[in-house]
Amino acid sequence: MNDLTKGKPIAVILQFAIPLLIGSFFQLAYNFADSMIVGHTLGKDAFASVGSTASLIFLIIGFAQGVTNGLTIISAQRFGAGDLEGLKKSFVHGLFYASLISLLLTVSALAFLKPILVLMQTPVSIIDHSHAFLTAMFGGLTFTIFYNFLSSALRSLGNSKTPLLALIIACFINIGLDFFFILVMNWGVFGAGFATILAQACSVLFLIFYIIHKVPHYHIGLADLKLDRDNLKKHAQLAFPMGFQASIIAIGAMTLQFMVNQLGTDAIAAQAIALRTDQLAMLPMVNLGLAIATFTAQNYGAKLYDRIREGVRHSLLLSIAWAIVFAVILILGNRFFSGLFLPNASQTVLDLALVYYIINGSCYWIVASLFILRSFIQGLGKGFIPTLAGFGELIFRAAVAIIGMQYFGFYGTAAANPAAWIGSIIVLIPSSIIFMKKLKAGQSI
Repeated sequence: MNDLTKGKPIAVILQFAIPLLIGSFFQLAYNFADSMIVGHTLGKDAFASVGSTASLIFLIIGFAQGVTNGLTIISAQRFGAGDLEGLKKSFVHGLFYASLISLLLTVSALAFLKPILVLMQTPVSIIDHSHAFLTAMFGGLTFTIFYNFLSSALRSLGNSKTPLLALIIACFINIGLDFFFILVMNWGVFGAGFATILAQACSVLFLIFYIIHKVPHYHIGLADLKLDRDNLKKHAQLAFPMGFQASIIAIGAMTLQFMVNQLGTDAIAAQAIALRTDQLAMLPMVNLGLAIATFTAQNYGAKLYDRIREGVRHSLLLSIAWAIVFAVILILGNRFFSGLFLPNASQTVLDLALVYYIINGSCYWIVASLFILRSFIQGLGKGFIPTLAGFGELIFRAAVAIIGMQYFGFYGTAAANPAAWIGSIIVLIPSSIIFMKKLKAGQSI
């Protein structure tokens, strides 16, 4: 376990964040493997069908990730405070909520999948592919949710290396199964989704084995399996707002996808390529954010407020610096990034992707700030403000996507994400300033 309340703040943050970052590269690698193998072997329509599902996947899985991250913020605070009994109770209540949302999300996602795809105006040429891919992904939601919960539970103790190992295992299994299911079994995009789920199932088994043998903090018996109203309430008050925040953002992304779907498969393919490069750009930002959330939670539990302020400031500068550097690389190397997914892409697709790179890349510094400030506030245990910021993202993204598409076509939809980041950051900045001033004065929040 890694105590983040000791040592130079930026050093311990980076020590914690680097395994997260490496793990995310592996996670992105097996997501890329799905897209690249589909794009190279099954063609543009199949590739577009997988890409068009991103916002819907984000709606469901993003909610689950938000909830599981929120559940373990409380664990990190209790670990920082040295409350080991409370830590075990937090783990038990987290298991309960993870099981509950696994059941509810799996049933509801599969039941309403086809109507949602129709509602999003998914083109007839790709809707069957999209449905097949999502059936596989949502059918295995339990593994996805428990992977996220167990990884978050370990991260709350300062352990980011074991989730990394689990991701590496999943990555290699997923890539191998991709080739087998798509090229040997001819299962198409369903095979790509099924490979991802089986790989995540293997990572869950690995994490369970590790916790049983290496993490006594989370060893529970029948006597520990007791739920109490106070803990249920505390965990729900933080976890579900974080889940809803992710879902609110996803609804905006679905609105954007709805508008792009009306522009045809070239636009859908271009956006699918660009969204993959967005994921690559945001990896360091996201993982610095995860590190800041755990760092803030542990130090807040230990009442080390000056450490929190220093860690947030340095992480913010580092995240913005990365955003600027990557934006330059992306715009200058646009053909390389686009060619990774669709080597035979038409000039129209390449030109549209470049439009997206220029508009979004020039605003990466905004989303870099967003991830750090939002995670800082979440680490303090404040779930409402990030949710409010999520509403800002929804309103700005949807408004620009709808109005922009009507007047500027793909150019308008490409500006929707930067607009959303602005809608969120205008909520997060004043809140962060207020909280920083309180921490400077030595006040709890």
